[in-house]
Amino acid sequence: MQAMPDDTEDVELDFGTDEEEERERRSAIIRHPLASFFHLFFRVSAIISYLLCDWFTKNFASCFVLIITLLSFDFWSVKNVTGRLLVGLRWWNQIDEDGKSLWVFEAKKGSTGGTEAEARIFWLGLIICPLIWTFFFFTTLFSLKIKWLALVIACISLQLANLYGYLRCKVGGLEAPHSSSFLGHHFLKRPDIIFGML
Repeated sequence: MQAMPDDTEDVELDFGTDEEEERERRSAIIRHPLASFFHLFFRVSAIISYLLCDWFTKNFASCFVLIITLLSFDFWSVKNVTGRLLVGLRWWNQIDEDGKSLWVFEAKKGSTGGTEAEARIFWLGLIICPLIWTFFFFTTLFSLKIKWLALVIACISLQLANLYGYLRCKVGGLEAPHSSSFLGHHFLKRPDIIFGML
């Protein structure tokens, strides 16, 4: 005959493992919190500075320098740090022995480098901010603020350079990284690629 377990037997509950598992789960959502923060910090700071700069100072030159500096920091950090850490993509320009400029677009094989949440942060920041600057372009154009128009064009070009580079990495990493017309033809045939990244 089998012995029946005693109903009054104490069972040890280990609450530490649940807390540790929860902590690991949260850290897996965003593995690179500093990179994720700075991916958005400089962009959002430049947009807020653009919106509020005229209220705090009437000196256009200081506003121009502040916003371009913020977006230059953003360009560098996105191109050299957050793209590699958050989505496993990188791009650069190098000069070969013949003196020709060669653009290199790479995608990390296998894992993307970051988590799904980090990839969303990366692509949303990379796509939405140039759209905001494009909206600012039309508002400054229609309000005839010509000096601000030069600033907005510079901001759009900094933002679009990174967007173009990373789209080339994403698409080029899948098939033909060095074909010059591949990107245009591919997007004309399959516009869902841009929205499939989100």
